[in-house]
Amino acid sequence: MADTYNIINIGRQFGSGGRLVAKEIGVKLGIPVYDNELIIKAAEDSGFSKELFERSDEKRRIVNISSFFGTGRWFGAEKNYMGDNELFAIQSGVIRKIAGNGPAIFVGRCSNYVLRDMRCLDVFITSPAEVRIKRVAERAGLTAEEAKVRIEKEDNAREAYYNFFSFGNWGAAKDYDLCVDSSLLGIDGTADMIISFGKRSGLII
Repeated sequence: MADTYNIINIGRQFGSGGRLVAKEIGVKLGIPVYDNELIIKAAEDSGFSKELFERSDEKRRIVNISSFFGTGRWFGAEKNYMGDNELFAIQSGVIRKIAGNGPAIFVGRCSNYVLRDMRCLDVFITSPAEVRIKRVAERAGLTAEEAKVRIEKEDNAREAYYNFFSFGNWGAAKDYDLCVDSSLLGIDGTADMIISFGKRSGLII
């Protein structure tokens, strides 16, 4: 039964270390983490190239698919444009298929909403602006001001994407079981705390 699997959904602010926390939880629990891997799986399941999904990853836009190669099982040749809803439907189907086959950790992509009818641990990871700016600047080789602009752009895109498809509010506590500031305990400590919370709450078995 799918509801006996450990399913963890991680929402995160850009630069908060959410992906790193997810990967650390995955290592500690021996659970696969799906982030960019979902793009590849969505491409495989739909027959389109992964570049199609990369261009629209957690962003709302209409994509011209005429230049993408693949079997295109979802659409006929007469339709060259794939909109938000079609891309989201394909990706959601992939998420639900993975969650139905075993334990998994999903990073972003409205997974807490997509799997809202399943037993999951839903977490949102945040961090103070100065911490995120420093992390993004070091990771991407940007100035502090450039990192700040990049963070605002990415967060705005994620918020618009999440709010549109989930009818909720990105980062709002009511949509998650746990909201945590990763700067307080660091990546490893945050992962341990989330695991402890999940086990005590019965959402991780």
